[in-house]
Amino acid sequence: MNQSQYNQLFSFIWNIATDVLVYAFEKGDYKKIILPMMVLRRIDVLLEPTKQQLLTQKELLDRNNIQNQDPILYNATGYPFYNTSKFTMKTLKSETDPLRLKMNFTDYLNGFSKDVQDIIDKFKLRQMVDNLTEAERLGSIIEKFTDDKINLSNKPVLDDEGNVRLPALDNHTMGTIFEELLRRFNEENNVTEAGEHFTPRDYVKLLADLAVLPIADKITDNTYHIYDGACGTGGILTIAQDRIQEIAEKQGKHVNINIFGQELEPHTFATCKADLMISGNIKAFQYQYGAEQREYIAYDSTISRDGHAGETFDFCISNPPFGTPWKEDLKKRGLGENEKKKFTDSRFTVLDSEGKELSFIPDIGDAQMMFLANNLSRMREDTQLGTRIVEVHNGSSLFTGDAGSGASNLRQYIIENDLLEAIIAMPENDFYNTGIGTYIWVVTNRKEERRKGYVQLIDATEIKSPLRKNLGMKNCETSEADREQIIKLLMDFEETPQSKIFPNNEFGYWSVKVYQPQRDEQGNIILKKGVPVIDKKSKDTEIIPFRYEGGIEGFFLNEILPYSPEAILDKNSIETGYELSFTKYFYKPKELRSLSEISSDIRAIEERTDGLLNEILGK
Repeated sequence: MNQSQYNQLFSFIWNIATDVLVYAFEKGDYKKIILPMMVLRRIDVLLEPTKQQLLTQKELLDRNNIQNQDPILYNATGYPFYNTSKFTMKTLKSETDPLRLKMNFTDYLNGFSKDVQDIIDKFKLRQMVDNLTEAERLGSIIEKFTDDKINLSNKPVLDDEGNVRLPALDNHTMGTIFEELLRRFNEENNVTEAGEHFTPRDYVKLLADLAVLPIADKITDNTYHIYDGACGTGGILTIAQDRIQEIAEKQGKHVNINIFGQELEPHTFATCKADLMISGNIKAFQYQYGAEQREYIAYDSTISRDGHAGETFDFCISNPPFGTPWKEDLKKRGLGENEKKKFTDSRFTVLDSEGKELSFIPDIGDAQMMFLANNLSRMREDTQLGTRIVEVHNGSSLFTGDAGSGASNLRQYIIENDLLEAIIAMPENDFYNTGIGTYIWVVTNRKEERRKGYVQLIDATEIKSPLRKNLGMKNCETSEADREQIIKLLMDFEETPQSKIFPNNEFGYWSVKVYQPQRDEQGNIILKKGVPVIDKKSKDTEIIPFRYEGGIEGFFLNEILPYSPEAILDKNSIETGYELSFTKYFYKPKELRSLSEISSDIRAIEERTDGLLNEILGK
């Protein structure tokens, strides 16, 4: 589908809202109707060609009292779903009586197989039918979505001569249209939720390349598992799947790929499930894990209800929500907002090298680091490839949290276990509803020999291509050429103005408290058993880099005692912390103006002030 065809399809669907729903619904409710109907029609149109065959098969099965009908009916449609109602959306639109139409549409919804029923429930489609009937808009919206001018199928519409009249709508384009509609609807109503689950497709392709290309030569005839704990409409999963398949085929390898995900938002979960089902990426939605039946795409919060507990994956690729509180996850565990220390989960707590418990639980105001900790718990230790994690964060993940906090502990664990391959700073305004810069973490338990003990920081903030027209706040994209440049920086692993390489201990520090002694009224130091008593009100916290020559003692001797000879170092307060600062390593000072430029400006000011002074004095 070319850009012109995409724009035409998008505009048609967008205009349905203004043509049909205006004056009958609040603008904030448009997306709750348009998006589910688009997904439903996409499923419906695929079942149209085999409708009569399906009904005949169903009648035969019922007549012979066959109980397990699903496999046979799936075979009849060619998809892992079916509809045993006598109606299709096209036949429904011929009914003019509103109440009969509602009854027929309800019968139509009830005829779908179990996995589509899940999609219908997540979209609240039955309630939507009631609302559309009450507003006398149900018939109009069915008529719009069955218009011959649009094609929501994954197969092209041909003319009488066999030429393509309307191109197929593939899975990626369907996801793009869904998310672009969601963004536009939200913009119209000053809502900013879209960015919580929508990663621009150009950005997704970079994530897939970062995950796969550095280990392309290690891909073998094998089965690989890809996981996204915040999968939205599934774009990351399917693009990564395609990328692995493409690379494997170039190398003459035959691979099978299974995709796993979890999503909290019901609309995006339903869309993800529908598109995976339609595209054939998932033949069956359940799989066996021990004695348990599980969903490949699990519903609910990854943080509080792990839909894939105990499982490991070859690739974990995610764009978790930024700055989103996780209070609701505490509530689901029966805990209050001040009880995060009682939130127990093996994914978020490990033992350090000394056997001390290391908690990764972050501040309650932002859950993004918990998604990274969740992915760490998925790493495979028993395969040649191990696991590659590629995850998007905002800047706070680099430095938020004091020494000993959950976020700092997570950075400590990743770096001290030599898991951090690289962090890439991306351009600002690369997302739709936020101008903030983002950072891509690349984490692996199979580092190349040359990378062991080192972390690579890449400044890709200027590697971008401008958009001809802004999409929300997004004014640039990561083109194919941009992706190649970023991948080259990563794989070359060399020091350049855009690539810096540091030993792991560059990012570690000690946090230690320093006090002054208490003094009596005469100013004398108060002693207890010959030891100065500390003045707790005089506390200062010093941050001492691991790489400071002489360590804590050297810092105290060189940086504190010369200026405060009586200072007391509290060795019991020492804590380890880790943080990263791109500004520190890639700071670009503003170029100073030349003396000639400054002199020229001064002379110009003097000339203006001389003229003003003469005017005041009347000369």
